Amino acid sequence: MKIGTPLLAVMVLALAAWTGTQVLHLNTLFGIILPYTALAVFLAGFIYRVVRWAASPVPFSIPTTCGQQRSLSWIKQDKIENPDDLWGVIGRMILEVTLFRSLFRNTVTEKRGEKLAFGSAKWLWFGSLLFHWSMLFVILRHLRFFTDPIPFVVQGIESLDSFLQVGVPLLYLTDVFLVVALTYLFLRRVIVPQVKYISLAADYFPLFLLLGIAVSGILMRYFLRVNIVEVKALAMGLVHLQPVAPADIGAIFYIHLFLICSLFAYFPWSKLMHAGGIFMSPTRNLANNSRMVRYINPWNYEVKTHHYDEYEDEFREKMRKAGLPLEKEG
Repeated sequence: MKIGTPLLAVMVLALAAWTGTQVLHLNTLFGIILPYTALAVFLAGFIYRVVRWAASPVPFSIPTTCGQQRSLSWIKQDKIENPDDLWGVIGRMILEVTLFRSLFRNTVTEKRGEKLAFGSAKWLWFGSLLFHWSMLFVILRHLRFFTDPIPFVVQGIESLDSFLQVGVPLLYLTDVFLVVALTYLFLRRVIVPQVKYISLAADYFPLFLLLGIAVSGILMRYFLRVNIVEVKALAMGLVHLQPVAPADIGAIFYIHLFLICSLFAYFPWSKLMHAGGIFMSPTRNLANNSRMVRYINPWNYEVKTHHYDEYEDEFREKMRKAGLPLEKEG
């Protein structure tokens, strides 16, 4: 059920796009209304989640550190692992976001005989890095549909991505890397017993949805050709708020587009939101400067104290009747 239900859900989404455009001819709905709606849901949900996180109280200074803190002058500080200022935090965040530095240090624990052994576990880091960077390149490549003229940077990325000059049309390496990375992340959840045990349908659904987007895009580029001129016209119309849904783009395009819309609408409410959450995590965005700066909660208001003398004055008669000892007889 954990695998079958999300897989069926993605298949239903693809079938809905095919039925809606090829049978019911709802091209305007799937080509214009749903993309705008999905983008609005994505932006509103993303902002809402980030604002909620930003407003959450942080009662303690809790940066995650695994290096030498700034201390005595003759003790070398690890400025990346244990930063004590803003620039150190920025450097650590850049390495975390671009290279997944903490995941690179991931280790596996195994019992070998009667001893507990620790080993390197770099495949998860490599698979995640391959997926995220491939996804970034694919998104940047798609900017050619939304710009005219196409920016030089986008043209450079396309040339770099297809530098092997394989096939006609040219094979994009990131298309292959994306499918390979997603397949590895899926198989890891199925094969590794510990990961399979804790995996839920919410973990498999985004994998299947991303795989559906990748496979439909590959089919559209290399096998089931679409009217690329009409695709460009639709994209430019959406950007300039003057969209017109063509009728002869092709069913695979609408399937691809609808899966993307589903991903956009699902993104802010799913685990994929870690893309924004990493910047709001106090374990990452705080400097470890507790030896130099006193951390005071901003919501700590002054509390009126109630000394024992005042307490006894307030309840003296009741305490006397109850037979409790009094410090003062008043």
